[in-house]
Amino acid sequence: MIGGSSGGCGGVNGGTKKRHRVGSNSRLSSTAALIDSSRPDGTLNEASHKPLPSSSSVRRSNSRHSLIPLESSVVNGFNDPNTADVVLRLYLDQSCPFDSDDSETQLAVDSSSEIQIYLHSSVLRRSRYFSALLSDRWKKDANEIDYYRFNLAVPSTSGSINNHVTVLQLLYSNEISSAIDTASTALELLPIALELLFEDCVTACVRFLEAVPWTEEEERTVLSLIPLLRDEESSELLARVSPPKSDLSEEMLHGLILTAIHNHPNMAFAKAFVAKLLRDFSSRESARRVLEKSFETSLKVVKESLEEYSSPDFRGDHNETEAIQRLNLHTAMTNGRHMLWLIERMIELRVADTAVKEWSEQAAFTADLQRAFRDDAWRNIVPGLPAVVLRCTCRLANAVAAGVILASRQIRMKLVKDWLPVLIVCKDNVTPLLTNHKSLYLELEETFLKIISTLPMSEAQELLQQCLSFSTRNLEDCPHLVLAFTTWFRRANRQLKGDHRQLS
Repeated sequence: MIGGSSGGCGGVNGGTKKRHRVGSNSRLSSTAALIDSSRPDGTLNEASHKPLPSSSSVRRSNSRHSLIPLESSVVNGFNDPNTADVVLRLYLDQSCPFDSDDSETQLAVDSSSEIQIYLHSSVLRRSRYFSALLSDRWKKDANEIDYYRFNLAVPSTSGSINNHVTVLQLLYSNEISSAIDTASTALELLPIALELLFEDCVTACVRFLEAVPWTEEEERTVLSLIPLLRDEESSELLARVSPPKSDLSEEMLHGLILTAIHNHPNMAFAKAFVAKLLRDFSSRESARRVLEKSFETSLKVVKESLEEYSSPDFRGDHNETEAIQRLNLHTAMTNGRHMLWLIERMIELRVADTAVKEWSEQAAFTADLQRAFRDDAWRNIVPGLPAVVLRCTCRLANAVAAGVILASRQIRMKLVKDWLPVLIVCKDNVTPLLTNHKSLYLELEETFLKIISTLPMSEAQELLQQCLSFSTRNLEDCPHLVLAFTTWFRRANRQLKGDHRQLS
């Protein structure tokens, strides 16, 4: 017999200590405090003599927990006092605080605070813990009573005794997997199977958990149990909940963006869904990196397509060259739309700093655009291309002018200097489409003038002279231009007078 008393809350279910196994004996050592022997005189206290008439009567239930039916798979002999040689008393360890405010559940637990079960040592040896208890060093003397008597303390949580009895019943079953039919059942039985070193039950619970979905609460419980499992047992569970590398979330976001803008048949719906994921994503820096990577890819494609269109290779016949030119323009148009969506997402998340910097360093790209828009070929192929390019510029410039993006003076200056000529070419060469895009042109004009007003006067002077194309026959139609020059001359006159008092 074992001396001493049962330890703590049994280490199972709620409030448990985590126990690791190494090799074949660590579970055994981790559970040594769970079961204590009967009294030294070989008797149990009065309460422990409560009989358990049949296996069916063991399956008590309360408002939340009930034992699963096992009649179809349990071998005869469970809780049979006529053939048993082990008496096991299960009792609630009241030192463990009850974790529920449900009064009905509390009453149910109190009414079944202990139970006595008749078991068979030959069956219990299926549990390596019971096998150790029943080893030769614990063998009864010839003059002792007929039963091995053990006490097992279980946590005073709802359903704890019922769950322990279920695991003991499963020791008598040849079909453990058939008794585990929900994730919650597997999670209730697994900690007990781990404590009792009932490997077949552990395996059955883990295999079921591997194959079924979990609720968020069940996932938290799985995570708390993984440290108690061997590496080979927990590998499939870990693969579901633990990323193999730190940037897996970014890879997923990048893949979703590529799918939404390139491959998904319902592109608008897919883009809206991905936009929501980006807004709700926990790490803004991760979202920034993913969007910047996608933006750079789209910008590169648009630039290369316009470069090939503006400087075509005329080898081959005319028809082939024309087909290639059409393809270049369509590629630029498609990726330009993707780029516009990416810019809008970056501005929305306030992570467009790098995009503005990139957009302000595109002298070669803007030169290709000017050459392309001075031709007529694009009109019948991609008439919306100028508007897409200007909308990208307008979104970024507006964010700079509004202070959403705090760009340096050099970036502000280059943004206007490189893209102002594109706006002017579009106005001069896209006359038939001017009516459709008039509001876009006016918005970009006004935004450029606002940015110019933030620059040193010498830089503003150079850029404002290029803005004369914003003027119209009726000066009332271009108040933004009038205001810009009025502001510049007011500052210039103040400087010429050298009246420093007026600077205040």
